[in-house]
Amino acid sequence: MTTELTEPVTTGSGSDPRVAVVVITHQRRDELLLALSRLRALPEQPHVVVVDNGSTDGTAEAVRALHTWVELIASPENLGAVGRNVGVARLDTPYVAFCDDDTWWEPGSLRAAADVLTEHPRLAVVTARILVEPGGIEDPIVAELRDSPVVGADWLPGPALGSFLAGASVLRREAFTEVGGFSERLWLGGEEELMAGDLAAAGWELCYLPQLTIHHQASTARDPHRRRADGIRNTLWTTWLRRPLRPALRRTVHLLRTVPRDRVTARGLREAVLGLPWVLRERRVLPPHAEARFAALEHTQRGSTARRYVS
Repeated sequence: MTTELTEPVTTGSGSDPRVAVVVITHQRRDELLLALSRLRALPEQPHVVVVDNGSTDGTAEAVRALHTWVELIASPENLGAVGRNVGVARLDTPYVAFCDDDTWWEPGSLRAAADVLTEHPRLAVVTARILVEPGGIEDPIVAELRDSPVVGADWLPGPALGSFLAGASVLRREAFTEVGGFSERLWLGGEEELMAGDLAAAGWELCYLPQLTIHHQASTARDPHRRRADGIRNTLWTTWLRRPLRPALRRTVHLLRTVPRDRVTARGLREAVLGLPWVLRERRVLPPHAEARFAALEHTQRGSTARRYVS
């Protein structure tokens, strides 16, 4: 892997050195360039690390030429969500915001997140309200975040969460590092759930913070079938790795009953089963207080229209 650190960001009077941004990208040069222009315009002037996951469309070259203020990490392979681990390892800021190449933060949101995280030292993750573009309508998942049934600490500044959406969240770097970042095994697709469980097990809190806003204009440059297969596999792996036996069986049965019956699903299930030897070897059941968060979400997950495995 090669790393190129270019000239530092010139900060203005409105800059906020407490929070940096990590962006992972793959084969989306034009969208990434637009996302970086939007990050550059933020009043917080965050330090930005871009991890290019093995793109062959000239992404790295374009970033070097047009966004010299960005710290670029050009990976020769697609690291998936682990690219975020690589980006976070380059930082020394107390907080890190994740941003995808088809999302952008509302001005002032990063500062607000840093203020809240500073005020609440056991808060590990704050997740933003997501607006779908064009149109600026709330993503269906927002209602589930706002009405989360999870019970957290009484000092939380927003609804407690059992999991989070990486591309719409700001994390405490200390907590992220403590639990080891995102799992290399899961690669990409629902990788947040495993980390959320481990954060809760370690005594950290997660919450939804409606005063934060991130915009999402979904890229058409994606492989929805692979995303679905990986999502099914990772949901099963996370369930088998961390849930007690009965809840694990219950969620497994529910997933098997509700996923489409096609080759994509078959691929995800096959990969999940092939991973059973390492899953059983590394299985570590969550303590009761952390398991309670996942148990509280079961009813919501069954009726969710935002979490369906379709492609």
